[in-house]
Amino acid sequence: MSKVYLFDWGDTLMVDFPNQSGKMCHWNEVQAVDGAEDVLRVLSQHHSVYVATNAADSSENDIKQAFERVGLDAYISGYFCKSNLGIGKGTAEFFHKIVRELGVDYDSVVMVGDSLDKDIDPASKAGIEAIWFNHGDQRSEKTQVTEINHLSQLCT
Repeated sequence: MSKVYLFDWGDTLMVDFPNQSGKMCHWNEVQAVDGAEDVLRVLSQHHSVYVATNAADSSENDIKQAFERVGLDAYISGYFCKSNLGIGKGTAEFFHKIVRELGVDYDSVVMVGDSLDKDIDPASKAGIEAIWFNHGDQRSEKTQVTEINHLSQLCT
């Protein structure tokens, strides 16, 4: 069954350098997270792939430009952000709006992100499957969370 994959942006698909500020598309240095291109290439062959980000200062076009700089844009079907949804990520309503926009069933959507508070919990509350990209090997008391430590685990 074909799925819709929603990926967080910063520290999930692209490195969020703490010494950089402003719109990522204008940063001096941009970099894809290790394994991002490989997993997007594989998933996009049979599934739709979107970015669902909380980046408040970047428009959809700004986000696309950042992805173009690291060569990931070819695998992305679209970008969801505060500027085009009118609501920031971190609530179930953000994900409800995406599902309505895409016109898909909730059980066909998977959210992948590195933040329990902004990605995983709100997606789960919205009725979406959520996968925690725990690349920092953080500890959590949430035992019901599907967890990966490397993006390549999405393709196994």
